[in-house]
Amino acid sequence: MFTLARYERPRRRSRLKYAPAMAIVPDDKDWTWVLDRRCPECGFVSSELAREQITPATLHNARQWAGILTADPERLRHRPRPDRWSVLEYSCHVRDVFRVMDERLNLMLALDNPSFQNWDQDRTALEDHYEAQDPKQVAAELTAAADALAGGFAGVEGPAWQRPGIRSNGARFTVETLGRYMIHDVVHHLHDVAGDDVAR
Repeated sequence: MFTLARYERPRRRSRLKYAPAMAIVPDDKDWTWVLDRRCPECGFVSSELAREQITPATLHNARQWAGILTADPERLRHRPRPDRWSVLEYSCHVRDVFRVMDERLNLMLALDNPSFQNWDQDRTALEDHYEAQDPKQVAAELTAAADALAGGFAGVEGPAWQRPGIRSNGARFTVETLGRYMIHDVVHHLHDVAGDDVAR
């Protein structure tokens, strides 16, 4: 069962409903290696995920985040460290991962070897004020984004799984590897907020 114990703090009211978020240290690592080997941090093995499981895995992950977002909003906004995202901020990021991956999937299915625009995740978090968003609305938007993405993958058939696309840093994906990469991303972030309590 999920717990926010690691994120709890003494109840103390401030004059502000929430404090402006400071930037976290950008994660500029190239995570495409998770397509070939087990992630030592979260334990996920994307190479063992069958492409037919991308759709149900997306929906299952979204349900987990929606459940997490029913917790007390103050706890969801609390950062365990000033330079680490809160549960709410991670949730907003996952919602946007689903949205961005849906856009990229649609490009790959419609165009021949499209190039993806760069997505500055940390800048998005600051400009969109992740820390100030309403958890209920985030849960609804995350679920809707996951539903759209899952539906997109559910419609992929035969050779379309191998249609290519290229990220702005030169990393190359097929529709299938994009799906497996995406699932690792959102599962890894569940591990970020829940650790060993996360259920796959």
